[in-house]
Amino acid sequence: MSSNSIRILAGNSHPALAKLIAKRLGSDLANVTVAKYSNQETAVTIGESVRDEDVYIIQSGCGEINDHLMELLIMINACKTASARRVTAVLPCFPYARQDKKDKSRAPISAKLVANMLTVAGADHVITMDLHASQIQGFFDCPVDNLYGEPSVLRYIRENVPDHKNAIIVSPDAGGAKRATSIADHLDLDFALIHKERKKANEVSRMVLVGDVRDKVAILVDDMADTCGTLGLAAKTLVDNGASSVYAIVIHGVLSGKALDVINNSKLTRVVVTNTIPHAEKKKLCPKLDTIDVSAVLAEAIRRTHNGESVSYLFGHTTI
Repeated sequence: MSSNSIRILAGNSHPALAKLIAKRLGSDLANVTVAKYSNQETAVTIGESVRDEDVYIIQSGCGEINDHLMELLIMINACKTASARRVTAVLPCFPYARQDKKDKSRAPISAKLVANMLTVAGADHVITMDLHASQIQGFFDCPVDNLYGEPSVLRYIRENVPDHKNAIIVSPDAGGAKRATSIADHLDLDFALIHKERKKANEVSRMVLVGDVRDKVAILVDDMADTCGTLGLAAKTLVDNGASSVYAIVIHGVLSGKALDVINNSKLTRVVVTNTIPHAEKKKLCPKLDTIDVSAVLAEAIRRTHNGESVSYLFGHTTI
């Protein structure tokens, strides 16, 4: 007999985060087997009943993104055809989020395509964190909760950055100015901006600092760090302009390509990322890496959604 309880399912993208979320909810992960046939087709088997249950599937957009996205779609569809009452896709890092607009001729808007696929697969609700552009919520025809990492970032700065009252918040590009000014306002700190000119994608040619960072702790904030070329150059620019130390705090630490070498050889004192993307192995290779755990935020969002409570409280507060 159904109890309409929470059922947490996890794909293969980030099982460690899924276990942390389930533990915080006082629940166990549901029995799910995700495998591949010899021809590389994805096979999903849900090993327990989800009939009339409230199902949450945790799958982050990282690693082998296309395989993990397909896993998620098949799991959503499997739960839907197994008569789940509601299926919520929990995507701590939304895949293809940077392809959110037609920035050149014949370019696809892949984030919209992913939204369509999730909806067609049967997702009734989507929970994600710090979308690259918040307008991506408008690509969906179902409710989307875009949680913010900002409260967790503020808490980390207050508790872990020495002399944070003599800091300055820096945005590494114009696009992140709104995020940086919001953090600066909450901490009552000054704000600076770096203007970057790109020759091509993932390659920055020149940086210009707008603001005074002399003898201050510079804290770079961004939503995503991929190859870390921007962060490395930004740190050099800040130190050249007199910053005493440079911290980088990023929500989604993709850290692909030569990112770890760039960080290790850069002027950065520490690079702080959340665990929306797994990076335990990378921390062993890069002593400058530190982690903010966001499992509490995601778990509380799931609990509030299940109980029909407001999620907006989480936009400005951290959970223990």
